[in-house]
Amino acid sequence: MSTQPTLTEAGAETEQAANSRPSDGLKAGLKNRHLSMIAIGGVIGAGLFGGSGSGIAAAGPGILLSYALVGVMVVFVMRMLGEMSVANPTSGSFSAHADRALGRWAGFSIGWLYWFFWVVVLAVEATMGAAILNSWIPSVPQWGWALIVMVVLTATNLASVASYGEFEFWFAGIKVVAILAFIVIGGLAVFGVLPGADGGGAGLSNLTAHGGFLPNGAGAVLTGILMVVFSFMGSEIVTLAAGESRNPQRAIAKATSSVIWRVGIFYLGSILVVVSLLPWNDSSIVEEGSYVAALNSIGIPHAGEIMKFIVLTAVLSCLNSGLYTASRMGYSLGRRGDAPKSFARVNKRNVPLVAILSSVVFGFVAVFFNYKWPDTVFQFLLNSSGAIALFVWLVICFSQLRMRRIILREAPERLLVRMWLFPYLTWATIGMISFVLVYMLTDTAGREQVLLSLLVAVLVVSVALTRAVVRRRNRAADGGDGIEV
Repeated sequence: MSTQPTLTEAGAETEQAANSRPSDGLKAGLKNRHLSMIAIGGVIGAGLFGGSGSGIAAAGPGILLSYALVGVMVVFVMRMLGEMSVANPTSGSFSAHADRALGRWAGFSIGWLYWFFWVVVLAVEATMGAAILNSWIPSVPQWGWALIVMVVLTATNLASVASYGEFEFWFAGIKVVAILAFIVIGGLAVFGVLPGADGGGAGLSNLTAHGGFLPNGAGAVLTGILMVVFSFMGSEIVTLAAGESRNPQRAIAKATSSVIWRVGIFYLGSILVVVSLLPWNDSSIVEEGSYVAALNSIGIPHAGEIMKFIVLTAVLSCLNSGLYTASRMGYSLGRRGDAPKSFARVNKRNVPLVAILSSVVFGFVAVFFNYKWPDTVFQFLLNSSGAIALFVWLVICFSQLRMRRIILREAPERLLVRMWLFPYLTWATIGMISFVLVYMLTDTAGREQVLLSLLVAVLVVSVALTRAVVRRRNRAADGGDGIEV
């Protein structure tokens, strides 16, 4: 029978690693300020800036309900992940928890699906960033900018985990300051107290003045959910990064506890400003982008270029974190024997060189596909990774249902963060995520994403189950009992 370390043993290993950091392991190079900003900025993706306009056009002011419902779902998922990760901090995060709670096949499957999601994101973000840079300096072709961006951030991740943390600190810091400034300036304009503003002063009347709060009906809130749900992906990054900090338990507990106000301020706060400043059916919200349109409405000069810079920082932040996350998931899979052993090796700077380079290579290939076959091969990659975020959240929920019992049995003193109203809210969250997946099947674009993502998931799970069968047969042939835990 194969065995796994108990949570108490895992905790002891974590504490030992924090103090000694053996040469074959990751280094505790992330400072508290790095983790704090990763936690805050991780929930702010480029999708918030680029995708909110279409959501507002579809649901009207009711898009606030869409953001609120998805936000609640994310808060619950992060609370569950926090419970497991505080008890056993690891670079594999939810993949390692699924490995322990649901079986090797689950950890293998969700780990590789998550890796696949982020390497596709690398291509999306590199292309988006290249388009912005090319609009400023057209003498460098767009593919050249994509190459430059990927090379620079690869070098950053290869240098050390501290350099990743430093870059992310500043990238995320710019996002955070920009959104807070937008909320303050926009809020003053909404109530007509912003000096020199061209428009504003409408108060909250735009929330109901143009066909009501739900101008397209209550069903549009569900449509809005499909448009905004993926902009929340990235909240879980801090639980992977915390494994390379001096006090991972404290960092994870703090990050998962603060996700409520982060979602409330950055998402609901900024979108409330947009739909209060402008009528929801103003064409500029879609044509210019919701944030640019809002800034233009109150006469902020060069609003478009300002937002381009902010979106660029969001893109670079997402690219930087995506590369880090994919490499650490690859490292964790390598440590557990679910990826090539070379993925688990670190160089003299304590970074997983092969895991990083493998992620980058796939990212470069995906960027090439985006330029060569954007409507065929790359669109397939994009759609086949589209619903993976929801699969990850589902696995976190099911893992937590099992892990709570394991923690209470093996190391109850490590249950420092608890999911509220367990197990009822866990099951309610499973129901919410499942409903979103089913509802996506009624939407043309969503249906393709769910079906293709399911196809990829089935293939990965099939590989995982085949590996499990082969391992059992090998153990039986060697005289073992053939049982795998």
